[in-house]
Amino acid sequence: MSTATMEELRKKYEVVIGLEVHAQLKTKSKIFACDSTEFGNEQNTQVSPITLGMPGVLPVLNKECVNMGILTGLALNCTIPEYCKFDRKQYFYPDLPKGYQISQYDQPICVNGHIDIGGKRIGITRAHLEEDAGKLVHMGASGIAGSTYSLVDLNRAGTPLLEIVSEPDMRSSEEARAYMEELRTTLRYIGVCDGNLEEGSMRCDANISVRPYGQKEFGTRAEIKNVNSFKALQRAIEYEIDRQIDIVEAGEQVVQETRLWDDNQGITKSMRGKEDAHDYRYFPEPDLMPLKISRDWVEKIAAQMPELPKHRRERYVSYGLTPYDANVLVEQQDIALFYDKAIKLGADAKTANNFLMKEIAAFLKEEKVSIEQTKLTAESFAELINLVTSGTISNNIGKQIVITLLKEGGSPKDIVEKQGLSVISDEGALKSVIEKVLAANPQQVELYRNGKDKLFGFFTGQVMKETKGRANPQLLNKLLKEML
Repeated sequence: MSTATMEELRKKYEVVIGLEVHAQLKTKSKIFACDSTEFGNEQNTQVSPITLGMPGVLPVLNKECVNMGILTGLALNCTIPEYCKFDRKQYFYPDLPKGYQISQYDQPICVNGHIDIGGKRIGITRAHLEEDAGKLVHMGASGIAGSTYSLVDLNRAGTPLLEIVSEPDMRSSEEARAYMEELRTTLRYIGVCDGNLEEGSMRCDANISVRPYGQKEFGTRAEIKNVNSFKALQRAIEYEIDRQIDIVEAGEQVVQETRLWDDNQGITKSMRGKEDAHDYRYFPEPDLMPLKISRDWVEKIAAQMPELPKHRRERYVSYGLTPYDANVLVEQQDIALFYDKAIKLGADAKTANNFLMKEIAAFLKEEKVSIEQTKLTAESFAELINLVTSGTISNNIGKQIVITLLKEGGSPKDIVEKQGLSVISDEGALKSVIEKVLAANPQQVELYRNGKDKLFGFFTGQVMKETKGRANPQLLNKLLKEML
């Protein structure tokens, strides 16, 4: 089907999207065992009889997982019920040693929340605690289909997960991405998940259906499992929309199923028929008592809530930053924290943001380092910004010094003094430089005086070159106009 035809067909159908996001909680040990949750260690070295599901072992709930679940629920505007419980979710998979997963079914830890994106509210049905499964490593030929054998790594088994389930409120791949990005930023700021999609510490399942505009009933949905990047999420949704529209237009029925996204081919592939809740044969976990969450407990956690991304954006806008700049700054948590330190030390908010978003951002990208890995401190950065805003050094000189600070550290004031970089604001000194430039360029002077005004920039450039960028810009413009 041609692109143009599909574009026309898309106008007939409304897309309905809901996301299930699995976020690994940043606890040192697993949800029901004392094994380490550290990422990247040798396979099957972070296991215990509990992780392996040996007969007779009993799970013990990690309290920090509950604390993080409550904190996340509050950050996502959820209600924290007074009681929650754990259930057994029955299904067999090679990397699930017990043959069932301990999860939460009808009484989760968080319910009825929301996230606001671009003026639109996306509902959150629930967030519940559960344990992660292990990981299969497919060996032999490339790709799952061509693999000759698989190995299992159970280091991840039992890692605490918080599954956050949205309402089917999103209507485009752009909205789905924006929701996912805002969710990740929020989880990072409250410190419960590092949000590293590449390492699998945050994974997304997307439920997608289409229906003719005006139809109230939802279409049959397909679920795309374990999408591990924002770009892949958008691409997978876009492909699935077109696939389902093609099926409906052909007079056929969309099958309710679970599909996998193949990023290399840019297509989704059928994995298995989609299970319903009754297929998992949920029943209350007999080895864990229902959990009572007192209001005092919730209030204690609420008192620990750090500033959320939405509030931080509002604060940055109040400093005079544009909503776009505020959003870019907030999305980079390490940069935002560094920025806040500099502001507290007296740095001008707008000037500091300009340096961070341009010269510093370019340096970090080129060197592939974080701001913590450089020699620049918040104290030296604030000192530099004050030198620029006070007129002691020019903006261009400031740009040169900040690179030195990133590489070597030091005091901006010392660098300015040692290298003689302070702004030249002495009229006599600046006049002598201008006279020298005008004497060296008589032809350009004559053309300027005959009406070629654009040459003014040439003269300012020559004076700046002679003064190595130290000329006071306002004074230079004033004297140059007079002398020309």
